[in-house]
Amino acid sequence: MDDKKYDLEDRLVNFAADIAIFCRELPKDFTGEYYGNQLLRSAGSSALNFGEAQGTHTSKDYVHKASICLKELKESRVNLKILNKIEYGNEAKRNLLTDEVQQLIKIIAAIIRNKKHS
Repeated sequence: MDDKKYDLEDRLVNFAADIAIFCRELPKDFTGEYYGNQLLRSAGSSALNFGEAQGTHTSKDYVHKASICLKELKESRVNLKILNKIEYGNEAKRNLLTDEVQQLIKIIAAIIRNKKHS
């Protein structure tokens, strides 16, 4: 397999793991638990769906799974924006995670575009 695919998979796995660590530190009130649980699900789902995309047999299936990955990354981005607005979680970590999710969104979107046109 292509090393770049593994690098991207590693980045998605690292993002999901970093989100899990970040969420552990959120306040244990209703707001922290609600957004933390949502963020855990969307970040984890993005990595898992990308893993599934790599095992697909057709370009159409790949685009479908990669599109789910992209949707979950966008959900994670919005969640981080909300947490930023309400000042939940460590600000420096939140900013790093927001930067990483933005980069991952651009990469996955470009892959989907290229697959659709190839």
